[in-house]
Amino acid sequence: MDDLLRLARTMMVRAYAPYSRFHVGAAVRDEEGGLHGGCNVENAAYPEGICAEASAISALVAAGRRQVLECVVIGPGPEVITPCGGCRQKLREFASDNAKIHLCGPDGLHRTVTVAELFPLSFGPHHLGRS
Repeated sequence: MDDLLRLARTMMVRAYAPYSRFHVGAAVRDEEGGLHGGCNVENAAYPEGICAEASAISALVAAGRRQVLECVVIGPGPEVITPCGGCRQKLREFASDNAKIHLCGPDGLHRTVTVAELFPLSFGPHHLGRS
């Protein structure tokens, strides 16, 4: 997980968050072991921003990959940073129920949960006959 955390920290520093000043970084590991990072990118039209997790998943897909084996999310402050509802759904699309999601702060790992713990009773590809 150290390599994922390093990448997520780098992504957090690169975030574009002039409005909230809340920098978030994320990194995912794909089925080939590759790493993909993302950061939040805000916009003056607030709903048009992009979350760090969505950005990392987009990088994964752009690289031709389709599976998230694990994810690190890192943000500032003492509170545990968790993906928003939309990002939970995006992680659900590309990760199995038992994929690990590492929730980190500047001081390191705060907690690890699975996708199923993060997003119980979720709607996913298997509901549409896809796995």
